[in-house]
Amino acid sequence: MFDIVLLRTFEAVASLSSFTKAGQQLNLTQSAVSAHIRRLEEQAGAALFERSTRTVAQTPQGQALLGYAKAILRLSEEARTLMNGSSSAFHLRIGASDDLTSTWLPAALKKFQDSRSAKTLEIQISNTTVLLESMDRGELDLIIGCRCRGDQSGIHLWNEPLRWAFGKALLDADAPIPLAVFPEPCPYRDAALAALASKNCKWRIASVSPSLGSLTAMAAAGLAVTPLNSSSIPLSLQSAEANERLPPLPHVEFVAHIRPGLSEENALLTRSVVDWITVNRPG
Repeated sequence: MFDIVLLRTFEAVASLSSFTKAGQQLNLTQSAVSAHIRRLEEQAGAALFERSTRTVAQTPQGQALLGYAKAILRLSEEARTLMNGSSSAFHLRIGASDDLTSTWLPAALKKFQDSRSAKTLEIQISNTTVLLESMDRGELDLIIGCRCRGDQSGIHLWNEPLRWAFGKALLDADAPIPLAVFPEPCPYRDAALAALASKNCKWRIASVSPSLGSLTAMAAAGLAVTPLNSSSIPLSLQSAEANERLPPLPHVEFVAHIRPGLSEENALLTRSVVDWITVNRPG
């Protein structure tokens, strides 16, 4: 059983990458923060941070615990709010990309909604850049998507490997590699083109579509190869991190954006959705 006070300190250190800043945020001395982390590591039976004179980084065990710690803290606060009788209906407007909404995300959201019957959900599908513009206009409360082109905003959720997806038919070995890609701006597209350029591979754009189904259909027909996050690749397609013609692809980072200006209660519920999605995603 993890002590919730220790989990709150752990989350602060992980989010700020600093024992000193975490202490300032929580109004604790640095020695108290260190003591909290030591006690939590004893409860976890593992080291949670790798410490040096300049940086504080999470260990793999710390990374694994962080998502659960966030969920426990948010649910604890939500329970407190509910017990105080201040909860009211909240219509949550969520934006997400097609690769998530065409695969596992709707089922995860349905389970969340069923567990909180007073909440309704509305989902808008587009790329993250377009969704952020909608949030700026006050049309969305939450966005779940991939970090694009060096944008440093958003709350880190998870990293996921990109893979090449293709059908059973063999592509012409002498022809440029045909690609099926999402429209710009797209981190999958950017990563694929950068990887191909680094290996001097010849390529051409065979299809551009905002629909995951269209991209995978092109790949299944043997008309193109498509770079996708691993959890979006259907079982009907083959996939590879790399092969003799296709260079290795990097991992991509998924983040959450929460609209500023939400009430404390609705911001809390929105964070509960984020934590639920993080814990219940595939893999």
